[in-house]
Amino acid sequence: MDRCTYCNAKPVYHRRYSGEYLCSRCFTRSIQKKVSKTISKYSMIRHGDTIAVAVSGGKDSLSLLHILSGSAMKHGNRLIAVTIDEGIKNYRDESLQIASTFTSKLKVEHVILSYKELFNNTLEEMLIERGSDRFSACAICGTFRRRAMDIAAKLVKADVLATAHNLDDMLQTFMINMMAGDLERIAWMYPEAIEYADGLRKIKPLMEVYEHEIAFYALINDIPFQSEECPHMNEGIRSYVREFLNRMEEKHAGIKYNMLSTVMKVSMILRRGMSFSRGKCILCNGECSNPNGICSVCMMRSMLGSKQ
Repeated sequence: MDRCTYCNAKPVYHRRYSGEYLCSRCFTRSIQKKVSKTISKYSMIRHGDTIAVAVSGGKDSLSLLHILSGSAMKHGNRLIAVTIDEGIKNYRDESLQIASTFTSKLKVEHVILSYKELFNNTLEEMLIERGSDRFSACAICGTFRRRAMDIAAKLVKADVLATAHNLDDMLQTFMINMMAGDLERIAWMYPEAIEYADGLRKIKPLMEVYEHEIAFYALINDIPFQSEECPHMNEGIRSYVREFLNRMEEKHAGIKYNMLSTVMKVSMILRRGMSFSRGKCILCNGECSNPNGICSVCMMRSMLGSKQ
């Protein structure tokens, strides 16, 4: 095909699952339109919201910021980028610089918080404290990152916390939770606009976009991003799940998108059949859903022996 499906320009991308051939402008518009539809479909953003965008310096988060800076602010919304520094040596410094430079270019306010100032330990120090491989680096980091993002969103008085989880992330999370038998976490995957105890709503505007399409979006829109992968990313099972899903998609184009539709249906059914109780942790007063009243962060810190 020597012409874009929607105009006479030269195509630069073939969307296998739909058969479309797209030029750079039509591809960019298609991603922005898909994100806009996702936001509208799940009522993720309201007029006048202050939106905290979790920005790591990677392709997904910077692309999300780029998209929202061109649409959300036109509807009376305030946009703030928040970045968490886990303290990973020879890795995080580059992404922090990229994030700071890009937010400055977009004229978006940027706030940086670190594990060290929030939890007294960097991720590297926590990994030393674990003493063994009982917990993967991703399990430890994810627990503290979620809390750190909540704190950051509260600090900037955000109504909404937007994270850059893409379609691939959603499917990987579903499969990991399914293999762990964690029905509650699967139920929470449905992107219903829920206000948590502190009034914060958490959204995933990129949840219907393929990871490789986000990478291409960043490339053709000259969005700089850190290409180096986290040195701890292969400790958990997620890498194996990612490889499996990618092989399936290669042989059966569109299977990921079909699977996401099924995941949303399963999650919605489970959500309706469960009663959820979220309160405050009896130790730190943070968000807690555990029956014993102790949040996952405090439980993890106790098991790691972290300094309080």
